[in-house]
Amino acid sequence: MKKNNQIKTLLLAITIIVSCSNNIFAQNLSGKEIMQKVKERPDGKNRKMKIQMELINKRDKKRNRSVVSYSMDIGKDKKSIMFFLSPADVKGTAFLTWEYDNTDKEDDRWLYLPAMKKTRRISGTSAKKDYFMGTDFTYDDMGSRNVDEDTHKRLREEKSDDYDCWVIESKPKDSKGMYSKKVSWIRKDCLFARKVEFYDKMGNLLKTLTISNIKKIDGFWTAQKMHIINHQTNHQTILLISEVQYNIEIGESLFTVSNLEKGAVK
Repeated sequence: MKKNNQIKTLLLAITIIVSCSNNIFAQNLSGKEIMQKVKERPDGKNRKMKIQMELINKRDKKRNRSVVSYSMDIGKDKKSIMFFLSPADVKGTAFLTWEYDNTDKEDDRWLYLPAMKKTRRISGTSAKKDYFMGTDFTYDDMGSRNVDEDTHKRLREEKSDDYDCWVIESKPKDSKGMYSKKVSWIRKDCLFARKVEFYDKMGNLLKTLTISNIKKIDGFWTAQKMHIINHQTNHQTILLISEVQYNIEIGESLFTVSNLEKGAVK
């Protein structure tokens, strides 16, 4: 019995030491290391989801849109395609993105407009600053940035809605971008941003993005609500994400301009 107690005591001591070591390691993470962990958060090889968009103008007038989205990792690169399902005035509109991990290679983006029966290539710095389909997300916001495109400074640690967070300031290395900086509250438990503040070139707060309803689906942390407010136009966009599926049967051939023009996958 005495020997068993000694073993239990030893195991407890080891657990405490390991826990403390992990804590110390977490405390010493740099801003860049934290953002790299966010970038590398597991989210399957591919994904499918439904998105309900609610656009709210400064007079509180609302517009709703329904979207289905697919995305797939190809090595360190990522391809995404989304189709607008409703209402009638945007049905058939589709957006295709090829994101490259290589910072020297510009991401490829295409927007298909069924009313014009025309696919528009989204390229150049000015085009990326345009707002996507009347939302408060720019075309550049629609993709994910390489960690090395910004410098990241760990400002502090604090709670946000009872979640322990790292607060990270990220400044673009390229001055041609739309923002002077972003400040992100990164949840320690799931490596999701709880909140992101976007500052304009003059250093004034432009937009605030709040991410909530973060839960595990099929073993992967998943955000089910995003709410972004443009403080300078008093416009808002709410995204409600549902019917999320991971590691489904889709191929790279889905993510082409020809499929963009064909419409949503049946």
